[in-house]
Amino acid sequence: MTALSHLRVLDLSRILAGPWASQFLGDLGAEVFKIEHPKGGDDTRAWGPPYAKTADGEDSDVAAYFLAANRNKKSVALDIATPEGQDIIRKMVACCDVLIENFKVGGLAKYGLDYASLSAVNPRIVYCSITGFGQTGPYAKRPGYDFLIQGLGGLMSLTGHPDGAAGGGPMKVGVALTDVMTGLYASNAILAALAWREVSGQGQHIDLALLDVQVACLANRALNELVGSPGQARFGNAHPSIVPYQDFPTADGHMILAVGNDGQFARFCQEAGEPALASESRFATNAARVANRVELVEKLRALTVARTTKDWIAALEQAGVPCGPINGLGEVFADPQVQARDMAREMEHDRLGCVPTVANPIRMSKTPATYRSAPPELGAHTRDVLAGLKIVSDAEMDDLEARGVIGRGRAD
Repeated sequence: MTALSHLRVLDLSRILAGPWASQFLGDLGAEVFKIEHPKGGDDTRAWGPPYAKTADGEDSDVAAYFLAANRNKKSVALDIATPEGQDIIRKMVACCDVLIENFKVGGLAKYGLDYASLSAVNPRIVYCSITGFGQTGPYAKRPGYDFLIQGLGGLMSLTGHPDGAAGGGPMKVGVALTDVMTGLYASNAILAALAWREVSGQGQHIDLALLDVQVACLANRALNELVGSPGQARFGNAHPSIVPYQDFPTADGHMILAVGNDGQFARFCQEAGEPALASESRFATNAARVANRVELVEKLRALTVARTTKDWIAALEQAGVPCGPINGLGEVFADPQVQARDMAREMEHDRLGCVPTVANPIRMSKTPATYRSAPPELGAHTRDVLAGLKIVSDAEMDDLEARGVIGRGRAD
């Protein structure tokens, strides 16, 4: 038994934030029904290249983007714009515990699939709506995308080199981080709502906005602003409150030096052959180092170029000074710690033989995450799911398929 094997999730979401949340629940054992339009399915199925490889090493038509967020799900190809499709959703809701959707505000109400309508069908349903700006406010009806939210929500103002520096200017994060964080907040909210349902017997509506999540995730930089001391917006790879805490050049590249206290700084100076730096009043405390950041960083850069990254890391780890390389993604998955934790895995795929996946980082001693099924082919489980839930007969499915209301995948 897994932690959530008693739960069923109806996933009407696409792209990343919603699918990230439902994949998380699926990893912990929930049965996830991924509802997709019979023509094309989730948009990310076509978001390539790159694509997964076939057994012969050729590109398939399975986009890597889709693989990233859709394992442990059953694909049901269903046109919810039709009355018959809407009726099937209502019948599925009666059998499910959670519904996740990321339609525009009001987008499902016209189909009678909004929370007010579906909670009448199943008062215990936990209904999670993910939008760009939430269900209320002047921006509620606007579409929201991760890139847009990173800019509007302040993250880009904090990311990139300072104005005036080479390559200066705001920069988005290299991963759709707002979507990912929204998916994690969604799964946490869903689990909290399910816990409350155990006490109250009632479901509820979760209103989750990408912009709200982005603002919440500004963390200490948000509080710097709110206490009235925002400081410089962009520090590149440096830290606004800790020095030295950034990248430094080495003889053959760059390394990260993350000095968190005065003792670590003293040990770094000793290893670098300049122990007197740590006792100078300009640099002896972190507050002094922050005040004299420019001068200190210039001195440290002159020291770090004397050795290779590998040599620095070996020496500083021995001295108890936090440091590390700046790895490319290939180096990440070749790293012995990443390999020891089995972060890169493979899953059996009905058509391709196997596909890669990245492990769920949660390690639970009694109910660990599971990897039961690779991201599905479009509509691969339509008939099995509808028959298993006993909501559509075989004869009805033949008629619905002939009329394009449902679709079947290659695995049927």
